[in-house]
Amino acid sequence: MMRSSMLAGITALAALGLVAGPALAQRDPAYAAARGAGKVGEQPDGYLGIVGAADPALQRLVDNINIKRRAVYAEKAKENNATLEAYALTAGCQAIARTAPGEKYRAPDGSWQTRTAAAPTRDPRCP
Repeated sequence: MMRSSMLAGITALAALGLVAGPALAQRDPAYAAARGAGKVGEQPDGYLGIVGAADPALQRLVDNINIKRRAVYAEKAKENNATLEAYALTAGCQAIARTAPGEKYRAPDGSWQTRTAAAPTRDPRCP
């Protein structure tokens, strides 16, 4: 019961746009370029992942974004009496749902997929 009410609350926050996601990083032209080139993608755990080989600059960019995401997730999870992992999963579900055609995301089987016009394949635990 506690888990379903917690997920409902997190889902409501996500619907209101209060979950950290790619929007926080889109102000960075390097991030936008890497995302557009398919070098980075959204993951079910709520964090950005590197698709293929990473150069040091790309690794720093992704690490910086993920540190910021984790801080927001931790704060929001605490505010909503949720675990960091549950909050991050919901954020990942929402971020993958918001990917645009041509962008990369990690499927539940761990493979990197390119978003098409169809809905992305998401983790079965997604609300």
